[in-house]
Amino acid sequence: MFLSRPELIKKEIFDIAEYVPGKSIEEIVSAYGLEPTSIIKLGSNENPLGPSPKAIQALVNVASYANIYPSADAIELREALSKYTGFPVSNLIASGPGMDGLLDGVCRLVIERGDEVIIPTPTFAYYELPARACGGKPVFVRRKQDFSIDPEKILEAASGRTKIIFLCSPNNPSGNLLPENDLRKILETTRALVFVDEAYVEFADRNLAGLVREYDNLVVGRTFSKVFGLAGLRLGYGIMPEWLAKEYIRAATPFSVSLPALKAGVAALSDTEHRKKSIDLARKGREYLKEKIPFKVYPSQANFVLVDVAPLKAKAVTQNLMKKGIIVRSCDSFRDAGDSFIRVTVGTPEQNEIIVRAFEAVKNEV
Repeated sequence: MFLSRPELIKKEIFDIAEYVPGKSIEEIVSAYGLEPTSIIKLGSNENPLGPSPKAIQALVNVASYANIYPSADAIELREALSKYTGFPVSNLIASGPGMDGLLDGVCRLVIERGDEVIIPTPTFAYYELPARACGGKPVFVRRKQDFSIDPEKILEAASGRTKIIFLCSPNNPSGNLLPENDLRKILETTRALVFVDEAYVEFADRNLAGLVREYDNLVVGRTFSKVFGLAGLRLGYGIMPEWLAKEYIRAATPFSVSLPALKAGVAALSDTEHRKKSIDLARKGREYLKEKIPFKVYPSQANFVLVDVAPLKAKAVTQNLMKKGIIVRSCDSFRDAGDSFIRVTVGTPEQNEIIVRAFEAVKNEV
């Protein structure tokens, strides 16, 4: 007989709230008996165009080499990222699984028991998990009503134990950008690392990565899951000061980027046409959704929009839509988001029309 041994688990793990992902197609098929091909998945901010054909071909080409380890430092990918970002290889880190792996690595590098991290909420829920797992304590600072941050409040929340300040631009789930002046003020005032999550930055009008050249306490995290359509390969990367990159590599898990992910990432970076199509689709689609959805829709610089369905409850509306085969994301699991917000991924024009009609039906039912 096997007995549970919770005393073997370090106590910090029990403080971690379980991460809540968007619903999968399989879950909706099982729950409502729908045909998989009839379901529209707009809950996880995936690229509706799929991956680049060049990335797909790269996966086919590398399949027979699955018995071979990739390079330990993903140098081929870092060299391709250097051309893409304009940063030297010495400023670049490839991470797996996804940007989450980068978050894990940074926390493992700097967080000791009793250290603090600052998280402006609502935002991406995962920041809390690796910090707690390393013995850190999250300090939550609520965003303003328009989801912008208050730099003064963030700096007031900092202490001598603050090691990381997590910021997201465009923010998930609200889609708004972090103003450069706010970031500069924080960087110049704190001794902590400032981690800026730019998972959705290709869809935005500007980015903040250039400030890595000016500040030695800035880390910018990015992913191949969104604009590049490689969410299933779990590939990310970081742009950081050279001093930190050296120490990160020292502490990182070797071979964390698989050979298929590495090759597909290099190929995806080379496909400018697919990237442009993906960006154009998201930018046009988010404006369409903002104009047509019959609830309050917040301006977005990402490949999703945030919808406030008040006075209705987000959970009830999302369940209503899921019964119709439409997956969107209720934001009630995001800390401090309230219970009336729904995040909707921009889909194809046809999918966008369907979701608008579905929201219209919900509105008319009230």
